[in-house]
Amino acid sequence: MEEHEEHKSAEEHKNHVRRHQEDNHEILDHPQHNHKEHTSHQEHNAHGGEHNHENHNKHVHSEQKHESHKHHSEGAHEGNHEHHGHEGHAHEHVSHSGGHSEHGDHASHHEHMIADFRKRFWISLGVSIPILLLSPLIQQFLGLGESIRFAGDNYLSFIFSSFVFFYGGYPFLKGMIDELKKKQPGMMTLIAVAVSVAYFYSTAVVFGLEGKIFFWELATLIDIMLVGHWIEMKSVMGASRALEELANLMPSDAHLLKPDGSTEDVSLSELKPGEKVLVKPGDKIPADGVAVEGESSVNESMLTGESKPVVKKVGDSVIGGGINGKGSLVVQVERTGKDSFLSQVINLVKEAQESKSKTQDLAGRAAFWLTIIAIIGGAVTLFIWLAVMNQSFAFALERTVTVMVITCPHALGLAVPLVVAVSTAISASKGLLIRNRAAFEQARNLNAIIFDKTGTLTKGEFGVTDIISFDNNFSDEEVLNLAASVERNSEHPIAQGIFKSAKNVTAVTEFIAVPGKGAKAVIEGKTVGVFSPGYLRENKIEIEDERIDKLSAQGKTVVFLLVEGKPAGAIALADIIREESKEAIAEFKKLGIRTIMLTGDNKKVAKYVADEIGLDRYIAEVLPDGKAKTVKEIQNEGLVIAMTGDGVNDAPALAQADVGIAIGAGTDVAVETADIVLVKSNPLDVLSIIKLAKATYKKMVQNLIWATGYNLFAIPVAAGVLYSWGILLSPAAGAFLMSLSTLIVAINARNLKISKK
Repeated sequence: MEEHEEHKSAEEHKNHVRRHQEDNHEILDHPQHNHKEHTSHQEHNAHGGEHNHENHNKHVHSEQKHESHKHHSEGAHEGNHEHHGHEGHAHEHVSHSGGHSEHGDHASHHEHMIADFRKRFWISLGVSIPILLLSPLIQQFLGLGESIRFAGDNYLSFIFSSFVFFYGGYPFLKGMIDELKKKQPGMMTLIAVAVSVAYFYSTAVVFGLEGKIFFWELATLIDIMLVGHWIEMKSVMGASRALEELANLMPSDAHLLKPDGSTEDVSLSELKPGEKVLVKPGDKIPADGVAVEGESSVNESMLTGESKPVVKKVGDSVIGGGINGKGSLVVQVERTGKDSFLSQVINLVKEAQESKSKTQDLAGRAAFWLTIIAIIGGAVTLFIWLAVMNQSFAFALERTVTVMVITCPHALGLAVPLVVAVSTAISASKGLLIRNRAAFEQARNLNAIIFDKTGTLTKGEFGVTDIISFDNNFSDEEVLNLAASVERNSEHPIAQGIFKSAKNVTAVTEFIAVPGKGAKAVIEGKTVGVFSPGYLRENKIEIEDERIDKLSAQGKTVVFLLVEGKPAGAIALADIIREESKEAIAEFKKLGIRTIMLTGDNKKVAKYVADEIGLDRYIAEVLPDGKAKTVKEIQNEGLVIAMTGDGVNDAPALAQADVGIAIGAGTDVAVETADIVLVKSNPLDVLSIIKLAKATYKKMVQNLIWATGYNLFAIPVAAGVLYSWGILLSPAAGAFLMSLSTLIVAINARNLKISKK
């Protein structure tokens, strides 16, 4: 499999894409990044005082499209398809076309390979029965004596064995040719050499050479290798079903709404942006879009990892593939086909599964050297039994064949790829999208995490944090409800924050906006206003309350409620801290990982957030272009750093960090500079990444230890070191043990789970 390095700078990425275009690789355009406009500091300060909101200046609005290349296995589109060490599986490979159809062909190809091994096994097994019955050793074992011996039985055994050798052994013989063409001898070469030596030597004996016939050993060896590959490939297929499961999330058609209000069922390929579709209760949502009518809950667990159904109402975004609940929705289509969220996820999962890791490279090199050791070991075994132990050539040859078969590096070749496939499937199902596998593996070594504040540790939206009543005639709840009644029609972030926090609002009359200062209205015959501290200073309205000073010291925005011109209460607002942030920080501390916040907001706000959630350190008032420099300075302290941000504004910092994590990307998963993309805006998902990286590495090490340690024991036994104790392995027994070791590796990989500790 060809390894593509991840490119962290925009220029490197463009050059990489250009090279792929020259090689006729398919390039996928991703949708443009759209960002909501943010209220300016000037407007914000006019209403609520001196609060400095990080998001106001940090967004860069660009009209660029993101392009992403697909990784391809070396030679995968040139005849014979390779799959996790099956270099020699000779099957014609249907050329792929992009998107879901490509994965469909890919999956059907693997199904064909499994079916082919199954067919070859059963046919070869059937032909092997007469070969066994015609073997003198088996006849003696069964107590048949000479009862079924007849003239020319060796020739009949030769005919049956030739069929098993050329038909059943074809995948291995073809595989050997492919490996030798690439000058990369491996598992197929070992198997093919072993069965070829046994076959041609036995054939020579049948036609006059003095010696022992190995036809029954040959047949059983091929049968066991075929059934081993068949079972193991089924396990591989099961471990790699993440893409197939994702592709199956989409429905086959959609209920297109016509201008006259009627509906027509159309295929997904016919849907166009701007059209409206009806999503009935229980239906799958056919495309990414926005709900324009109705209200319902949608199950998006397979897409985002969100376990609970999400309530969707008018104006909310929906993702194609989500399962609608009990209500009906009318959805206006925004993205279809390759631009959809699901297609982008499938491409990212495909890249992650096909990308090689450093551990996989190590396993590949180990498998190559194990092949060399097997060939040399077989030759040494033959020499020792012939020249030193003075055994017959037939005996020495049987030991040689057993050594070569039992040493096949199949388990070693599958040790890492199977774990990669399983971990990628787990991460995708939980909304954790891995773009750079090397960086993902590095996550297990993290000892510090840097968080952007706004949109990462906080929600990026104003909310009420404190309510103060100055008048016993008004409760805290009444202060909030009166303020919300005045602010209900304002689009200002502070006004909306107050309105969303209130439970009850009252109708108002004579609403008047006071530019830069606030607003007032008449409620039940009384003039009620919500004003900034500046308005109070201008009108010489003095409020001395240490609670106000404390809130201001925390960097919160404070507005005042006036009833008939007299102060009735105050409301403090701030960027709402996510409920999960405090829990996530506590968990990181348990793991011994330092937590640092990097923000462009003022020091008062940064200190408040840091104190609230228990951060180890905060760095405030850092401009976007200075964040990467700050990350580098922290790295120079000897720390392995992960940077967690929104993936667009923090791009330089994400690129500088050892592991760049884009959080809360939503449907915009094509974040160029991030190594890992988290679909949900949940800091706990960063913890899941670290736990998954640790669990994945642990499984890789376990598999590598088993795959290599098994050979330390198996090779000497196969060579015959226990012969004096009466223990001698046949080639078929060696093949069984080799297949068993492969299945153990596969089962161990399938048991990968994220620790809940």
